[in-house]
Amino acid sequence: MSEVMEREDREEQQAAAPAPQAAAPVQEAEAPKKRSLKERWKGMPRKKRRRVVRWVIILLVLAVIAGVLYKLLGGRQDSETQVITDVVQYGSITSTVEGSGLTRAKSSETINLTTAGTVIDVLVNEGDLVTAGTPLFTIDSPAAETAVQKARSNVEGYEKQLSTAEKDIAGLNLSAGYPGKLMETVTLNPGDTISKNQKVAVLADDTRMRLEQYYSYAYAGDLYAGQTVNVSIPALMATVPGTVEAVHMVSRITPEGSKLFSADIILQNEGALSAEMAASATVTVNGETVYPYEPGKLEYYRVGDLLSTVSGTVISSSLVDYLQVTAGQVLVRIDGEESESELFTIQQDLENAREELKTAEENLANCNATAPIDGMVIGLSIQPGDEIQANTTIVTISDTSVITVSANVDERNISYIKPGMTVDLDQWGTPGFGTVETVSLSSTVNNGVATYPITISADNSDGSIQVNSYINYSLVASENDNCLVVPIQAVKMVSLEDGSTANVLYVGGDRPDNAIEVPMIDEEIPEGYWPVPVEIGIQDNYNVEIKSGVEADTPVFVQVQQMSMYY
Repeated sequence: MSEVMEREDREEQQAAAPAPQAAAPVQEAEAPKKRSLKERWKGMPRKKRRRVVRWVIILLVLAVIAGVLYKLLGGRQDSETQVITDVVQYGSITSTVEGSGLTRAKSSETINLTTAGTVIDVLVNEGDLVTAGTPLFTIDSPAAETAVQKARSNVEGYEKQLSTAEKDIAGLNLSAGYPGKLMETVTLNPGDTISKNQKVAVLADDTRMRLEQYYSYAYAGDLYAGQTVNVSIPALMATVPGTVEAVHMVSRITPEGSKLFSADIILQNEGALSAEMAASATVTVNGETVYPYEPGKLEYYRVGDLLSTVSGTVISSSLVDYLQVTAGQVLVRIDGEESESELFTIQQDLENAREELKTAEENLANCNATAPIDGMVIGLSIQPGDEIQANTTIVTISDTSVITVSANVDERNISYIKPGMTVDLDQWGTPGFGTVETVSLSSTVNNGVATYPITISADNSDGSIQVNSYINYSLVASENDNCLVVPIQAVKMVSLEDGSTANVLYVGGDRPDNAIEVPMIDEEIPEGYWPVPVEIGIQDNYNVEIKSGVEADTPVFVQVQQMSMYY
């Protein structure tokens, strides 16, 4: 750098040297005139002045760096500590909860359309006040009508399945549907597997017997339903009463050329009658006995297969050939876990189908929507002719006469917050007031501090509070006008030997009787101060209430301040 500066000096001297002139007579030299610093600076060449400025700047920067290094590395540091104390004294303290929250309408209903459609008419505007039942708009949506029809069909289908399944599940206790006699029974032992619709017996209703008889057309009209007849049973050599159940005007032609009609005769069976017995039924008409063309054979009144309606495992069976049973008598017990599971599935499917039908019907109703509540129209932006896509929110009706604000209160003050407490509100300079409506017992922990949500409600019948905007709130959680207070920093939380913690004040003077031993201390405590457990109450940003443990005018240690000086 010095070589560069010397070169610049030589260049400046050469530039300032006068041109050679002719020799002049020698005169007596005058004494040089002394110039001021300002004149010398002005007379200095421009390049030299820039170099001087550059050097001054470099020297200033080096001086600052040297000062910092000296302070950090070579300077001497003296530390001075100051013990801050205070005294327990009577005063007033107020605990205030402040914050901001989003205002919301206390009640609000949104109308959505889950199917596509075309807007036919719009009957209200955004911002209008409406009452419940006010028509809002009309939308044509064929898809909504189709969805209702499909959902209703699904419900009807599942209802039929459920009815069948319930009948089937009743078959877990397989029973006789009517009185009669068991025949062709199947042997079932406990533990055997039984299948749905498996035939296990034939049940014949022998409490009554049926007899079919043919009569000449000459007596057509003389036999009728309900008429009493006499039935001759040759095998028993007895005649028993019977009743005409039905007359059928068929046309049977005998080999002799006679034309016959038929009649069904019913006989009560006391137990002596059996199928295949020959019998003849005669009837008296105008004092004349009318005989059938030929004898007939007795039949059981009705015969049916006894079928299992479920699949499962046999628990017990009482199936025996020729066993007389009564209607409803349990014959086979079945463990039908699979059938019960099937029934439960159908019930769930039916419930879901009913919910889908309800949703589809509500969606169809929303195509010709009316206001569900009294309130203000919010978010309506459709026009006649608009094509609405599926799952579109059409409009919201909000009752803005009452608004709510969600707030959070920390664990120190939540016990003092009660429903009904007054809350000051302020929205962009507009004051108002509300009340605490609810206080939650469920907390959220962030950074080691638990907060509890509360709900504030406020009257907004005049519309002065803007909904869906932020608002400031403030409420007095608790206050005490005459209590013992100390600075917050004076209260220390210490760990005790049993692992518990305690709030203490370090009091000055002689050791108090209620002083305790603290095995570990997180900060330096000056000599002459003793830890005394205290019960604290409410607190504000600076002080805390002392409920018990110390008396007024007791000196207490607050903190140690350390001041450092460099020179």
